[in-house]
Amino acid sequence: MRAITALVALHVSVALFGFAALFGKWIALSPVAIVFGRTVVAAITLAIVLRWTKHAAGSPNRVLFLNGALLALHWVTFFAAIQIATVAIGLLGFASFPVFVLILERVLHGRRSTLAELSAVGIVVVGLAVIVPEFSWTSRTVQGLAWGVASGFTFALLALRNRALVSEVGATVLALWQNTFATLWLVPVLALTAHIAALAARDVVLIVLLGVFCTALAHTLFIASLLRISAHTASVVSILEPVYGIGWAALLLGEWPDFRTMVGGSLIIGAAVLASSRSGPH
Repeated sequence: MRAITALVALHVSVALFGFAALFGKWIALSPVAIVFGRTVVAAITLAIVLRWTKHAAGSPNRVLFLNGALLALHWVTFFAAIQIATVAIGLLGFASFPVFVLILERVLHGRRSTLAELSAVGIVVVGLAVIVPEFSWTSRTVQGLAWGVASGFTFALLALRNRALVSEVGATVLALWQNTFATLWLVPVLALTAHIAALAARDVVLIVLLGVFCTALAHTLFIASLLRISAHTASVVSILEPVYGIGWAALLLGEWPDFRTMVGGSLIIGAAVLASSRSGPH
């Protein structure tokens, strides 16, 4: 794969990840049911990819089992944010994840943060404050941002736990087992909270599209791009996910962000780029 092809593949994968947010509006199911369907389809698709490329899936361990729970929690909180508020609000809350990675890295390594790192945290806080029209839990914007930030935090935890595992088991194998275990974690939750009997054919089709294209395919393209693109470049491009997602939502859902959202979102994305440039190798 040439460098320019790898860069295109990287942007397509990030655009697909951003497009996934729209399914939270299109699928008439709870976040738990959506994520359950997504992980089932993604796990099956990734298993087919591994078999087709003749790569062994290996044996899972307890770390992967726990990571599956984190992945499930990350996606459930993400779709909760989308359904409660708007695609833009959910994605911008999630976009805080590089800052959480930065904070967790410093806490785990016991090193004091630099002025630039503290500035990134402060800019995210200001950006979130700008977006919020009123500081009240009754506000759907506040609720959506809270779920979005929770999604970003759980993703940061997952990303840090995955760093060592990627070199050991491979990214696609890692994704396969984490999706598989996420499915298992969601089974009891789904049984207690969802009504599977209400599943419509349209929702099934949308879940398949979400799992195949916006999860398995997007992941495969992202990993393939890393063969020619540096991890740092990939991490910075990944921050464009909210930009792509908000653009998709504006075009296909008519959810055009207001001025407050654009200003606050610009601050958050700028801080995320700064945090990504200050964090360790991905």
